[in-house]
Amino acid sequence: MNGSVKKRHQFGCLLALALGAGSGSLAAADYNFAVEPTYTPERAREVYQPLIAYLNRTTGHKFTLVTARNYAFYWNDVRNRKDLHFVFDEAHFTDFRIQRYQYVPLVKTIQPTSYSLLTQDPEATEGNVQAFVARSVVTMPAPNLGFALLLEYFPNPMQQPDVRSLATSWRDTVEIVFAGESDATMVPSWLRDQYPNLMPVITTREFAGAAVSAAPEVPEDVRAAVKDAMLKLHEDPELYEVLNEIGTTQFVEATAADYRGAEQMLKNFYGYRQAERAR
Repeated sequence: MNGSVKKRHQFGCLLALALGAGSGSLAAADYNFAVEPTYTPERAREVYQPLIAYLNRTTGHKFTLVTARNYAFYWNDVRNRKDLHFVFDEAHFTDFRIQRYQYVPLVKTIQPTSYSLLTQDPEATEGNVQAFVARSVVTMPAPNLGFALLLEYFPNPMQQPDVRSLATSWRDTVEIVFAGESDATMVPSWLRDQYPNLMPVITTREFAGAAVSAAPEVPEDVRAAVKDAMLKLHEDPELYEVLNEIGTTQFVEATAADYRGAEQMLKNFYGYRQAERAR
């Protein structure tokens, strides 16, 4: 290679490197990854940090876990926070983000989502949800999907259960029932089978599984990298505990059509109408 050709070759390599560095998505970047507050922030970091480390390792980007103190803060973040690049949440939040803020669903849990009302009351009968009018039922706070589905069974405001929502995790709600501090609990159905000594009174209709979605400004190649990593998550034995804690065995592809209409579960909660006018 003569001198002039060699110089042109070196210049071309430098130009290619410069263009790659300036293209944004080709270089490593920082992204926030938000999750529903079904745990305390401290416990959520323990549960999800292996997932964050896995995404960092497999995508070449840096992810930071974002946790909310409770569902009131989370619902405010859903409507107002603009720096949540990736989110993992239930069907009603997923559809809300799609319809209002053009989030793109990437993957969902392979199991659809439903909720079950569980009790240890020996006199309870299957299907007789009205037996819990004026009795205590514990679940996670509004606008959690379980809370919203529970209200569907009690449309008469004069005939409601005493809904208590002070639990800090789904397993915490079950322990409250075992301690005799509540008559029943509304929990995700995946948790039901882990407590055979609790009787399911009702099981709700199904929704598409919780989804990982990306904000519209996230580059397509980054979305693709995260999607691919999540689809392969179940192949990593070190991530088994993460899958177990969120109640699934693996993730599969998700589409916006899977969630269409689910946001209506939010219509009775404060902030929904204001959010309708967003953007």
